[in-house]
Amino acid sequence: MLYHLLYPLREYFSPFNIFQYITFRSASAAILALLISFILGPAIIRKLRQKQIGEEIREHGPPSHYKKKGTPTMGGIIILTAIILPTVLLADLTNPFVQILLISTIWMGLIGFIDDYLKSIKKMKKGLVARYKLTGQVLLGVIITLWIYNTPAWDSFRTVTSLPFFKDAVVDFGILYPVMVILVVTGTSNAVNLTDGLDGLAAGLLAISFTVFAVISYMSGRVDFSDYLNIIYLPGAGELTIFTAACVGACIGYLWFNAAPAEVFMGDVGSLSSGAALGTLAILLKKEFLLVIIGGVFVAEAVSVILQVSYFRYTRKKMGEGKKLFLMAPFHHHFELKGWPESRVVIRFWIIGLLLALLTLTTFKVR
Repeated sequence: MLYHLLYPLREYFSPFNIFQYITFRSASAAILALLISFILGPAIIRKLRQKQIGEEIREHGPPSHYKKKGTPTMGGIIILTAIILPTVLLADLTNPFVQILLISTIWMGLIGFIDDYLKSIKKMKKGLVARYKLTGQVLLGVIITLWIYNTPAWDSFRTVTSLPFFKDAVVDFGILYPVMVILVVTGTSNAVNLTDGLDGLAAGLLAISFTVFAVISYMSGRVDFSDYLNIIYLPGAGELTIFTAACVGACIGYLWFNAAPAEVFMGDVGSLSSGAALGTLAILLKKEFLLVIIGGVFVAEAVSVILQVSYFRYTRKKMGEGKKLFLMAPFHHHFELKGWPESRVVIRFWIIGLLLALLTLTTFKVR
């Protein structure tokens, strides 16, 4: 809004010319997202407490988590607000990259909100039925696919994605492209949801991942940088830097309240929406394979659940009794049950996330 309102007035007031710079608007978005989190956070947490919208702890979880019962949940509202407002105010809303990303984030935010509402307010233990949640994720993937197919911005590389580590290497998914989009959106949103089990874990990893995507967005939207680094040049992708900067600010601002001992949990409204945003960024920037490195911890958490369930079913079928591969999945709980303090698990996972972020950035010069 501010961009569309003030930038056209630069002829009458030259300082408004500063709104043409993505770097200025990105920094402003990050700062504004932080301020929104700090200002609205306490009020939202207070309201959640008043409404007694608290976290339910599963019976078979780590014993150390029982004391967290009743901690306000649905704190993802803080993240969503701090992402959407700065983006709407400072980004070019006519840009298809920004439009798709906003729709994806809001769409999954609504699905997460319904799930949290049913669990925390209506006291339905399972919340939104899994197949309905999956249907919403698949529909979002279909919407993104159709939008890309019908937007000229992707004419030259609609079904193509780049490969990390290899110079000028691309893969064309062809008719399988819609399947890939659905898998990325569904997988990423669920992976972030599974990772959100310890105080500050998901928020810190999201801040790291969005920072990497902010750099990639900026480079992909510039002819000179994309040519120098041999990555796909995406006209207009630079506007995504404003969105990603807002995401970083929102996650760090939320972390202020979610750091141990957490005052609030993000709930599905936060984890599903931020996960969908992460997956959609990878799709729009043609970095789907690179997402596996950027979000390596999220991937590992999701894989640990798949392995745990698969191994349990296999041993039950073969031996008559199911056995566990980990003490508990997702595997951040495995380390807790091995005796690691929660803060140690979180910080070490953050360190791994930082190392993966650095590895991601080095792939652009290893080509």
